[in-house]
Amino acid sequence: MIHRFETVSSTMTEASALAATGAPHGTVVVAERQTAGIGRHGHSWHSAASDGLYLSIVLRLPEATPAVTLALGLGAQVAIDDLAQVSLDLRWPNDLMLNERKVGGILVQAESGALIAGIGVNVNQSSFPGDLAAIATSLRIETGCEHSKEALMNRIVAESLRFASLPKTEVLRRFTLASSWVSGKSVIVDYRIEGVTAGLDDNGFLLVQTATGVETILAGGVRAPL
Repeated sequence: MIHRFETVSSTMTEASALAATGAPHGTVVVAERQTAGIGRHGHSWHSAASDGLYLSIVLRLPEATPAVTLALGLGAQVAIDDLAQVSLDLRWPNDLMLNERKVGGILVQAESGALIAGIGVNVNQSSFPGDLAAIATSLRIETGCEHSKEALMNRIVAESLRFASLPKTEVLRRFTLASSWVSGKSVIVDYRIEGVTAGLDDNGFLLVQTATGVETILAGGVRAPL
């Protein structure tokens, strides 16, 4: 079932409220505008009215693992690549990248007895404010044309649910193949751990080979060194 809103504080908040009342697996909340979109580590998500795709999905899975976020990234990648005719990269653990800039992001939180998966995609923005202009992009900017948010939403939801149902080992295998960030990439994590990515562990955490050994990254902002 899809619940549509014109304006919400965040689709994740609305989805969590629905989950608390027993909303089933696959319930979707979508909004034209968010006044307090949620990003990782308490950051906000820029939610321009009508230009972006802002949705959340209620997931009821037998096991909640870090690989769920990776699975949703794969689903979004497949859907967007096909419909927009682009080639997204996946930056561990939750960023959708296009031509080295962020075009979308995913956040998964355990709330109300379910997993709430928030997915934001920059679809038809023609520009971004302030510092975002250097690090963010949209499908319109990259392709030169507008795209149907409805078609993207339907396909992203379908592919996300499909990938979320795959065994963890298969998700990790596919993510490793789909992401240039998993192996052999020079990175800095939270401006304190610097090294070269060395794959994923059995749980989907990122391994980084540093000067002093291999670090297991449980969470954090992974970026290319300045």
